[in-house]
Amino acid sequence: MASQESPVPPLGTQSKSKRKQFSSWFGRGSIEASAPDAEHNYRPKATLGILSDKETDEVPGTVLLLSSNRNEPLGLRHQPHRESSSSIPSPYPPSRASSRSAPIQKKTANGQIILSPQPDDSANDPLNWPVWRRDAALISLGFYCLMGGGMTPILAAGFSQVASEYGVTTQKVAYTTGLYMLGLGIGSVVMSPTAILFGKRPVYLLGATLFILSAVWCALSPNYPSLVVARVFQGIAVSPVECLPSATIAEIFFLHERAYRVGIYTLLLLGGKNLIPLVSAAIISNLGWRWVFWVVAIVVGGCLALIFFFVPETFWDRTPRPHRPRKRPSIYRGMSNIMAHGFRGRHPHASRLEDPSPDEDVASVQPKKAKKGHVGFVEGADDDKVHDLEKIQSGDHGNQITPAVDTPASLPGPEMSRSADQGNTEKPDGLLTSPGPVAINPSELETGRRFELSPARSESIDPVPPATPAAQYTNRLRERPRISFTYYLRPWNGRIAHENWFRVALRPFILFAYPAVLWSATVYALSVGWLIVISESVAHIYETRDMYNFTALQTGLVYISPFVGGLLGTAVAGKVSDIIVQYMTRRNGGIYEPEFRLVMAIPIAISTTIGLMGFGWSAEERDMWIVPTIFFGIVSFGCCLGSTTSITFCVDSYRQYAGEALVTLNWCKNVFHGLIFSLFIVDWLDAEGSRLVFIALGVIQLGCLLFTIPMYIYGKRFRMWTVRKQLMEKF
Repeated sequence: MASQESPVPPLGTQSKSKRKQFSSWFGRGSIEASAPDAEHNYRPKATLGILSDKETDEVPGTVLLLSSNRNEPLGLRHQPHRESSSSIPSPYPPSRASSRSAPIQKKTANGQIILSPQPDDSANDPLNWPVWRRDAALISLGFYCLMGGGMTPILAAGFSQVASEYGVTTQKVAYTTGLYMLGLGIGSVVMSPTAILFGKRPVYLLGATLFILSAVWCALSPNYPSLVVARVFQGIAVSPVECLPSATIAEIFFLHERAYRVGIYTLLLLGGKNLIPLVSAAIISNLGWRWVFWVVAIVVGGCLALIFFFVPETFWDRTPRPHRPRKRPSIYRGMSNIMAHGFRGRHPHASRLEDPSPDEDVASVQPKKAKKGHVGFVEGADDDKVHDLEKIQSGDHGNQITPAVDTPASLPGPEMSRSADQGNTEKPDGLLTSPGPVAINPSELETGRRFELSPARSESIDPVPPATPAAQYTNRLRERPRISFTYYLRPWNGRIAHENWFRVALRPFILFAYPAVLWSATVYALSVGWLIVISESVAHIYETRDMYNFTALQTGLVYISPFVGGLLGTAVAGKVSDIIVQYMTRRNGGIYEPEFRLVMAIPIAISTTIGLMGFGWSAEERDMWIVPTIFFGIVSFGCCLGSTTSITFCVDSYRQYAGEALVTLNWCKNVFHGLIFSLFIVDWLDAEGSRLVFIALGVIQLGCLLFTIPMYIYGKRFRMWTVRKQLMEKF
């Protein structure tokens, strides 16, 4: 958590001259001064259409991005301190201390990149694992996510076979997809808090085991109700695929290593949604739909073995550790306490003190008044020595300075002395001290050291709070030598946090009251949900005799188009978004606002609306099969833009709640979209035809994205409103 003092005051509280200086730090900017407020300070106008909060311009989520000497989040002094556990480690630095007193930061082997987060010195820190072990964990999870991501549309090409075997309608077969997504939503709420409290490794192993059992259950289902229940159970088992791998990647890779690895994970996850239906279509065409689940059980069994051997527990508590009292405090601090409180002759317990060693230095210091505003400094001493000693003392405190210590009741205090400026100071027992150097008796020096080591004083000066379960777990590994490979094969390493499970499970639903999260959840649900709706429609559109009369294999080959569209969308989304953000940040004086991401809603609306309407219209007109197939790819392209933008905007707005936000987004996508539309989409197609249905879906998509306009204008105020309400901190 950042310190309460910032080198730059809030934008809304700076004078006009300082505002000019502030703008000069960023280069060419667009910050303009408006009329002075009630306190005769100048505040900037709304920049690029985004309204600032009425009381402050530094809002959590705003980042000083394009500056020659600073690059850091703004508004952290308003950010509530988070004390609850999360599945994703906090991205904020522990403080904004100046580099003059900050500890030396570790860098890469070539010394060009500062490691973020900073790893511990322990070889057991996941960030210090060999590269092969971290990449093996990534690939093992990636293949597991490939299988999990493709389970939603796995029966898309076999709806007709399942319907004929069980004697039900195609609409009822579509229920299996919707109820599977209901299981995904329920599972994310169950698995995420379980991983927070007990670790991610046991959740991965449990999920993969249940995945295998559910696949066998689906393959052996004797009737339709059994298949439905098995699919719900399967959704719960697969849910860790959606809510945990991103947190695992953040725990085992540095910031400069994540982009490439996240790209691999995203490619495998999205590839599963488009490639698994293609493979399952070939299996259904040759062996029948039941064999799809037998093959899934076999492959996931291999994934379980990979996870068991190559995905250990990756949790590591990186919370800044509290200062611990030193076993042997510095001589300087003990002497300052002695001189601050004086002596009445010899200390009562001095006769029982051991004589110092002969080679121990005897210091002499010039006592003067303490500097104004700094407690614990002594003026007149050698500046270099004082600074060196203070750096040693405050090495664990950053910029904090050790406070002076009051005289304990058991130690006699000095008489009231005159000011040092008056030339001399009276001392009892006929002793006289002058402003000159004061010789410290070795026994008195040891007295100061014993005074410093008093247990009561240590507790009052540097109280050390009890270690949290997360810290205990990490400290246990930190203090051990390099752990053997077999140790990591343990399925469970103990409880990590002792929070209430139900409170942790409730937090993702609290985020629905946050406007930025609500917008992101809506767009994410629409982006992924339309692909699920089309997958439930391809059998009706492509396989019916009066349409294209495709076989199951030919229907599966249709998924090549959304696969290509998804690849292009994934490649373009991040690059185009970053270009737009950099341009708007330069226009905004070097300050980044998360609302800049919302500009991507324009290409999202265009591509998804045209794709949905074109897919349904061309299918109704019975155009050549390639026409609706291309529109299917356009929908996939726009949906990748939408999912990437919604997640990025949500995380940028509330980084400290990223773990809960991912659960919120997945719950909305699975339950409020996937389940609901699966209840009526096939019957709607039979009644109205694909043209009217998909035109209506395009209108829904466009109407929801129109809410991006007020979100862009008022988003910054919404963020500050949520900070003031502190809804998440109450849970």
